[in-house]
Amino acid sequence: MIQHTVAFRLAPGVDESAFLERAGRLATIGGVHRFSVLRQVGTKNDFTHALSMHFETQADYDNYNTHDEHVAFVNDVWIPAVAEFIELDYVAHEG
Repeated sequence: MIQHTVAFRLAPGVDESAFLERAGRLATIGGVHRFSVLRQVGTKNDFTHALSMHFETQADYDNYNTHDEHVAFVNDVWIPAVAEFIELDYVAHEG
C-alpha cells in the first residue's frame, strides 16, 4: 500500500472552497482509496492543508498520476493556486 500525501499553502486570494471542492474530485479516480482533505492545526510549518490518499499498487499510483482528471487538476487548478507544497509518498515499514 502506498500513501501519497501533499501538504500545501494556497496563494493569497485563492478561493479555498472552490479549490478544495475540485481537489475532492480526485477521490473518484480509479485506484484511489482513503482520500482525505486535511486542514493543518499545528504551527511548525507554513502549510495550511494536505491531501492524502492510498493506492494498493504502484500501477494504481502510476495510473492516477497520468489520469486525465489528475493532469487537468494539476495544470488548471494546482499550479495557479498553490504557493508552496511538499509531496511525500510512503509505504509501511515492514520489520
